[in-house]
Amino acid sequence: MTPRLVPAAADAVGRRERPLRLTVDGERVDGLAGQSLAGVLLASGRLHWRRGASGAPRGVFCGIGVCFDCLVTVNGVPDVRACRRRAQDGDEVTTQARTSPGEGATPQQPNSPESAS
Repeated sequence: MTPRLVPAAADAVGRRERPLRLTVDGERVDGLAGQSLAGVLLASGRLHWRRGASGAPRGVFCGIGVCFDCLVTVNGVPDVRACRRRAQDGDEVTTQARTSPGEGATPQQPNSPESAS
């Protein structure tokens, strides 16, 4: 999977240029109908949106729903594989972390300056 936006005319899955909007941790993010959640997140510049048990950032790894690295909470439903779910207009996406305060790494907002290190 790539953050590169494929022109709709060349898209093999039939994506159209119909815009959609969702929120990610309360921030509005624009996408296009037909994109996966992972595709919308990558196109918005997010390379990771979950923290593993060690606190390491996780995002798309396999892109086919096998590795479970891209889990997010969508409309209150936890553990949704972002690479497998099509984005829907109005989706509310919340990033996840397997760590909790006092247990190793402190959860950070994805793409925050601290997460780049």
